[in-house]
Amino acid sequence: MSGTTRRLTTAQALLAFLSRQYTARAGTEQRLITATWGIFGHGNVAGIGQALLEPGSDMPFHQGRNEQAMVHAAVGYTRQSGRLSAHAVTTSIGPGATNLVTGAALATVNHLPVLLLPGDVFASRPADPVLQQLEVPYAGDVSVNDCLRPVSRYFDRITRPEALIPAALAAMSVLADPARTGAVTLALPQDVQAEAYDWPEEFFRRRVWQVRAAPPDPRELDAAVELLRGARRPLLVAGGGVHHARAEEALRRFAERTGIPVASTQAGKGSLPYDHPCDVGGIGHTGTATADELARTADVVLGVGTRWTDFTTASSTLFRHPDVRFASINVNGADAHKMGGLQVVADARVGLQALTEALGGHRVDPAYPAAYGEAKAAWEERVTAAYAPATEDARPTQAQVLGALDTLVTGDDILINAAGSLPGDLHKLWRTRSRDQYHVEYGYSCMGYEIPAAIGVALAAPGRPVWALVGDGTYLMNPTEIVTAVQENLPLKVVILQNHGYASIGGLSESVGGERYGTAYRFRAADGGCTGEPLPVDLAANAASLGMAVLRPKTIRDLREALAAARGADRPTCVYVETETADTVSGPPPAQAWWDVPVAETATRSSAVEAREEYERQVAARRRHL
Repeated sequence: MSGTTRRLTTAQALLAFLSRQYTARAGTEQRLITATWGIFGHGNVAGIGQALLEPGSDMPFHQGRNEQAMVHAAVGYTRQSGRLSAHAVTTSIGPGATNLVTGAALATVNHLPVLLLPGDVFASRPADPVLQQLEVPYAGDVSVNDCLRPVSRYFDRITRPEALIPAALAAMSVLADPARTGAVTLALPQDVQAEAYDWPEEFFRRRVWQVRAAPPDPRELDAAVELLRGARRPLLVAGGGVHHARAEEALRRFAERTGIPVASTQAGKGSLPYDHPCDVGGIGHTGTATADELARTADVVLGVGTRWTDFTTASSTLFRHPDVRFASINVNGADAHKMGGLQVVADARVGLQALTEALGGHRVDPAYPAAYGEAKAAWEERVTAAYAPATEDARPTQAQVLGALDTLVTGDDILINAAGSLPGDLHKLWRTRSRDQYHVEYGYSCMGYEIPAAIGVALAAPGRPVWALVGDGTYLMNPTEIVTAVQENLPLKVVILQNHGYASIGGLSESVGGERYGTAYRFRAADGGCTGEPLPVDLAANAASLGMAVLRPKTIRDLREALAAARGADRPTCVYVETETADTVSGPPPAQAWWDVPVAETATRSSAVEAREEYERQVAARRRHL
């Protein structure tokens, strides 16, 4: 090893190190950290900020407007990049750092890599407290950045320059590991960022981090094969791990050879295109009638790359066959262990390939695909009905907005959503045409994700139409990165659905006896409740003030023209739609499976009493799969 050194500040050394890190999968190498997002303050402006400006830093920079949104943009980028490339995010100390927590939780929950570089208080403590320092009487080494510990897959505070070397290497190993990846935090005290050190040249050598594609253990594989061979009504549940492992083609071959139907979680939707004979749509509370009925009668359920969340299992009420057995292929052993079934700890692509080969020519009874094919065709008729307007001159429903978009897009288009009532409608109704068209963040279902994530996706997929679909409540949470899209000249297409509040929670509130309390954007009425006229909030004018071109369609005919114009636009464009409610026109099909939201056990209002009776009826069907 060379004994030469390079004198740099800690911040300069960190950026030089990051610029030399690569990932490799299937023989293809990509740079691991391809850009840094930042908002500067006294905690990082003279450290990371100066280092980014330094000649030869070789680190592209994106200016953000909100720290949480910068993480969302980074997450959108890395998801579109297949987790092979990621972004770093730097902030000042104090509120800039704590604003990272929500984005970090989203990244970690979804197993998506992002590198967080928040400034921190002085390591040398020349003054105590300094501006924005949290004083903790029982621990002098605690700062607000400790809020990031529980939402990070790796956390370290760099209190000496030389401590960066092992910490940076450990951080890269976590970012590149499919089983461990998520948010990684290196907290950087502002004095340490600016401190110079003689760094060993070896620290800056080019490193390639292999993204593992672990094969299954032969014994685990044999057990899964035996289980599937004995199944009469097997079902495969495809999760986000299928996409992360680029296992779509392996899944297609498995399904076609065996005839086993494939249902998808929110993260797994698009694992097969919607028109593939084995694709039966979304599963769980927001799933299709076809997939959910197959789940109720399945005797063997194979999960691939799924975390088995409560929406997928309908809060443990969906899989009702008395002798149902489970198996899970997952790169993460903890996820593979869920549902009490057989564990196959393996990469989704390699695991499916091995399973297909081991099954040989095994195939389900021909009557089974014929039956679920008929059920799928019947569901598609319901989708068509939900999409179809009675007249082109009517105000559209939310489902009809999706229907208008459905007639316009190709496999090149990418749709992004995360919160409100849209994820449910999309999971049930959307006809996914390509492996990466459907981008719904439902691991954390974070309001405000869509617009910044769309920026990250557009950076990772230049030239492709990127749509951010947002309800008004979500839009008001985090519209600031519209300014970034304008600055970067990214032709995002933002569709704002004006439904005067938190429509999704309003519907949920009504179903559990809450009577939509506190969920609408309305003036106060005489009784003190917010039940008056809708607020005169002009979200389209707000979007225009931030630099977007804005279209205001009134009818379905107008909507089709506006969406087509937005798709062809070369600048950020907003389509603002005031939707009709499902109370007056037919909406999407209702939930096909239950979801556990506890209802008040005692109440005086009849709505809550009736909701509790329904709750007790539903919860009686819950099973623990052991």
